[in-house]
Amino acid sequence: MIALVAGATRGGGRGIAVALGEAGHTVYVTGRSTRERRSEIDRPETIEETAELVTAAGGEGIAVAVDHLDPEQVRALVERIEADHGGLDVLVNDIWGSEHLFEWNTPIHEHDLANGLRLLRLAIDTHLITSHHALRILRPGGLVVEVTDGTAEYNADHFRINVFYDLAKTSVIRMAWGLAQELKDAAAVALTPGWMRSELMLEHYGVTEENWRDGTARTPHFCISESPLFVGRAVAALAGDPDRARWNGQSLSSGGLAQVYGFTDADGTRPDCWRYMTEVVEREGAPAGDTGYR
Repeated sequence: MIALVAGATRGGGRGIAVALGEAGHTVYVTGRSTRERRSEIDRPETIEETAELVTAAGGEGIAVAVDHLDPEQVRALVERIEADHGGLDVLVNDIWGSEHLFEWNTPIHEHDLANGLRLLRLAIDTHLITSHHALRILRPGGLVVEVTDGTAEYNADHFRINVFYDLAKTSVIRMAWGLAQELKDAAAVALTPGWMRSELMLEHYGVTEENWRDGTARTPHFCISESPLFVGRAVAALAGDPDRARWNGQSLSSGGLAQVYGFTDADGTRPDCWRYMTEVVEREGAPAGDTGYR
């Protein structure tokens, strides 16, 4: 199986790529951060590292530096995949890269306008550009995964951080639904991780993946967090399901799919963040933002 994980430098994208590697797939991993050049986010993770992790997990990782706001770079990537493998089986749009652009609980008239508009370009335009080119070579029975933050049900009743962020994350859910209407021989879904222990989140709590539970001393609800591999295994489970078309157009979560497919996180747990948010956090009367969730 040939997969493209667009936006695989770190976080959920890396976790998805590695889990597809666990399943033995060939995975093209893209992003702007390489060993020679960092993106505007200026973090140390690179696409080469992600590709090496995919290969170490049992697949074949192929790193390609791509700015997904540049249609020509995306077109060249897709042409390379087609030339090398004749087509694509799984497309994961996980491009984001906007952590440094949004301002928490800041109304639109006070938010930096240039940052807000770039956030939307990085979160929405990149997905559209990538789908425009990559869906041309998606094989019959293929899978498209639009990665977002929050389920359609949860986001419908909850305002997420500010207008720019809320629009970005809800638009990706709608994008998956729209793709499901257009694709005749493939399945398209929106997928959200829960409270994900990305590299940035671990740094925020001053912990590592090995001792992450120490973060619960600061925020007890951190107990429901999950590693990036968990959402990756959700994608791998969907990709390996011959009946995945049953999910077409739906908004899914890593925790919800774990209950269906039976996969676990790296530590053997099976967290269900969005269920926890509604059944535990909100019953306590704490707004979602008070959990420290990013």
